[in-house]
Amino acid sequence: MPDMNPYLNFVSEFARFLKEGKSYPLGGFPVAPQPKLAENAPKALIFSPHPDDECIIGGLALRLMREGGIKVINVAVTQGSKKERQAERYKELEEACHYLGFGLIQTVPNGLEKVTVQTREKDPGHWEKSVRVVANILATNKPRVIFVPHDRDWNGTHIGVHHLVMDALKTLPMEFECYFVETEFWGAMDTPNLMVESSVKDVADLVTATSFHVGEVRRNPYHLLLPAWLQDNVRRGGELVGGQGEAAPEFTFATLYRLRKWSQGHLVKLYDGGKQISSNRNPMELFQ
Repeated sequence: MPDMNPYLNFVSEFARFLKEGKSYPLGGFPVAPQPKLAENAPKALIFSPHPDDECIIGGLALRLMREGGIKVINVAVTQGSKKERQAERYKELEEACHYLGFGLIQTVPNGLEKVTVQTREKDPGHWEKSVRVVANILATNKPRVIFVPHDRDWNGTHIGVHHLVMDALKTLPMEFECYFVETEFWGAMDTPNLMVESSVKDVADLVTATSFHVGEVRRNPYHLLLPAWLQDNVRRGGELVGGQGEAAPEFTFATLYRLRKWSQGHLVKLYDGGKQISSNRNPMELFQ
């Protein structure tokens, strides 16, 4: 007698697609269609601890570019810790950003080194040099929005990048302002206040772009797990952002963030509670 449990087929299809995905090509895809941006388009900077973070947390950034006319630029804070891979990882990063339509800034040749809290505490001279690099990027580009890992994102470099950007902001004139979007990947935020839905097309493009990081996804095919993570964000965000006990929104894929504003030399809370931005709402309403 055939098994009448429909969930067996449901789970089997997930497993089948994951196995099949491992045979798909990595990188080398034609560039995704890009919007025509105004010459003076406002900028959003993604401060990425490693090459690939721009894709993993890039749901909102991609929508800001495609729907809001924002020029998104990835700042490659580091190029990984393995020196023999740094040049190759930057090349992969160039191709991933080109596919998505993101600009790219290299902090220094081969990326900054030792971007950790330990360096901040024990080697202030080295840390200060890195702070100046980031402060110059902020002052030169004058972004409307910046994306930064939150301060408990588990990975030492992710946490280090948070403090590096914060320290750089504190060196800028008091009139410098930008929206401050905290991201998560390795360590989930306890208090996100923003859930942004991504369309199937956007998620497919983020997965495809991640596949350009060939050396990394050959070691660990996390590009194939990105859709499942984005689905789980809907589960978490339904209550963490929507409110405890509230029903989850009818999203399939979403990314969680914490949105505040840097103003007058410190972070400012923008609203109480949480916001959920569906695919049929323009995310630029957050930054007006």
